[in-house]
Amino acid sequence: MKYIPKRLISIVVNDQDVPLVVGIIMKVNRTGMIGDGRIFVLPVDDAVRVRTGEVGEEAL
Repeated sequence: MKYIPKRLISIVVNDQDVPLVVGIIMKVNRTGMIGDGRIFVLPVDDAVRVRTGEVGEEAL
């Protein structure tokens, strides 16, 4: 099998925006060929902005 270039994109969005964002990613990136990839949807329990110490939504 020949090498297939890969990308890793991490996006954090509000729960209600997940279907929209996943749909857009699929629409833009789908070729129908091997290597189109996968989308993993995971919960993000918390976020911390290192520079300011902000937590939660304020850190985003």
